[in-house]
Amino acid sequence: MLIHINLHPQGGKRRRRGLPSPGPTLGRALAPFRDKYLMGAAVAVLASCGGVAALHLSQEHAQAQLAAQEEVAQRDSARFSSVITARAKSVARRDSLGRELRVIAAIDSTRYTWAHLLDEVSASLPPYTWLSNVTQTSAPPAPPATAAGAKPGAKPAAKPAAAPNGLPPVADSLGAVRFRVVGQTVDLQALTQFMRDLEASPFVKNVQLVTSAPAQSQVQGSARELTEFTLDAEFETPPREALRTVTISVPVR
Repeated sequence: MLIHINLHPQGGKRRRRGLPSPGPTLGRALAPFRDKYLMGAAVAVLASCGGVAALHLSQEHAQAQLAAQEEVAQRDSARFSSVITARAKSVARRDSLGRELRVIAAIDSTRYTWAHLLDEVSASLPPYTWLSNVTQTSAPPAPPATAAGAKPGAKPAAKPAAAPNGLPPVADSLGAVRFRVVGQTVDLQALTQFMRDLEASPFVKNVQLVTSAPAQSQVQGSARELTEFTLDAEFETPPREALRTVTISVPVR
């Protein structure tokens, strides 16, 4: 009868259970996993790799969205380029028409100035009084293009207040129109009445007597002495209610 001696108590149990005994190679392989610092470093590396991958995917998604938006913007720009060009031409045409209308309004606002002045002078002329000369003593007005400020790049001048009936203001933007009246009369009271009537006119102001002297030539067969006079006056912009306007319609074909 042979006697067996088990020098490794656990080895016998493992053999009885049918499990292989761990060798030295498996212990060395599991040794790094028992170091907590090494495990923490590995987890940190894995987390960093995951974060970098997530950022890369998000950047690619954002880049794809921006590329799509850029493509849409390019298509819209190509589609609306003709509309923008047409609008620029329309705005330039509108500005050109505006300048032309301002020139026309400036010309139209002064074309009846002398008609009103001569009408008022004729209506105020008393009996036994004759006029020999009516002249303008002020400088002629500037051209409408200069007054309207049509220089390219210049800021447009402030528009005057429109009239209630929509007409342009009469001689508001022009300088004072001064004129001189030379005539003869047989009665100084008639001359005084003539000056008063002129001053009462809504189109005339600042009537002043410049000279008054006996005339060199007398009316043949008249016993009264003629007096030659010179008056200076200024055109006044009348109030709107003093003007009578008539609407003119012209058919356009």
